[in-house]
Amino acid sequence: MVYVLLFNARTENEGIHTLNVDGQDVVLMFEHEDDATRFALMLEAQDFPEATVEGMDQSEIEDFCESAGYSCRLVSEGSLAMPPEQTLEQTTWNPNQPADGLPPAPGSPGPGSSVTRDPDTRGPSPAEIDRVRQQLEKLL
Repeated sequence: MVYVLLFNARTENEGIHTLNVDGQDVVLMFEHEDDATRFALMLEAQDFPEATVEGMDQSEIEDFCESAGYSCRLVSEGSLAMPPEQTLEQTTWNPNQPADGLPPAPGSPGPGSSVTRDPDTRGPSPAEIDRVRQQLEKLL
């Protein structure tokens, strides 16, 4: 089981969070639910819509990514994956409109949303850690 971030989970307008890395949409699959939840909270601190952490079979996500032309990346437990500071001006998903993009694979998340750009999930810089800490403190 892996954990992914969904927007408008279990609706007709469901979207999956993707990162745009070198022109390729990448779905992050978190090994641990707490890491996915932390990432979702950091996105909210950057004014993203609320994301739902959903546990899914890893092969389902991989099949979905293959059918949608996305890549996927496994985020190891305890890794400090950080959303990039720069986000896309426009997304391919609108949280307020019915989905009309790619059809979802059976049992898979719905159309994707490219919402962030160029991450480095290997580890954040000290400045990034400080910035996220300040954003999380604002949430409290």
